[in-house]
Amino acid sequence: MTREAAPAEGTETAAPVRAAEEAAPAPEGTAGSGEVPVPRRLLAAATRLFAERGYDRTSVQEIVDAAGVTKGALYHYFDSKDDLLYEVYARMLRLQQERLDAIADSGGPVADRLRAAAADVVVTTLDNLDDAMIFFRSLHQLSPAKNLLVRAERRRYHERFRALVEDGQRDGTFGSATPADLVVDYHFGAVHHLASWYRADGPLGPQEVADHLADLLLRALRP
Repeated sequence: MTREAAPAEGTETAAPVRAAEEAAPAPEGTAGSGEVPVPRRLLAAATRLFAERGYDRTSVQEIVDAAGVTKGALYHYFDSKDDLLYEVYARMLRLQQERLDAIADSGGPVADRLRAAAADVVVTTLDNLDDAMIFFRSLHQLSPAKNLLVRAERRRYHERFRALVEDGQRDGTFGSATPADLVVDYHFGAVHHLASWYRADGPLGPQEVADHLADLLLRALRP
């Protein structure tokens, strides 16, 4: 993957999605106490439909029908269908960034941390395969402002991952013949193709695929 350009000055810096407002009073006809919160129902329905039918072939009415809510409930939490698409991306990016930060900050040998990070992005991608499929198939359909937000978050993740490679190259743990940027592109190129071939009923589970790809990366970095 190539590196992303930085957002232009003056663009949005925070997502407009209100899905986090799960504690807010829900509109009439939405989920009550003990039920799945309305934003989660909407996101689950949108994710399934976007993955099965595509973003552009899924209507707002189909989303609310699948979620069992009204359009008023949807617009209480999301401004538009575009906001739902953004949140599909944003939730996986948030999860992966939090996990990468925890791994990178955990201490211990840099090779162990890089391997853990390399495996984790594979596992979290395969565990959220519909999200990943939508991510790479429909990113261009986001509004320009939200597209910039997603690219900025992806860049932040790649930079943290690259920093682990660079740390290991500086201390001699990894070979430095290959630039760290290309190392990152090499691994994430494989990650980005997972949705095109991985099957849950195949011979390898998520952790097994993750271990193989992480080991390939570490072998490629041997000095």
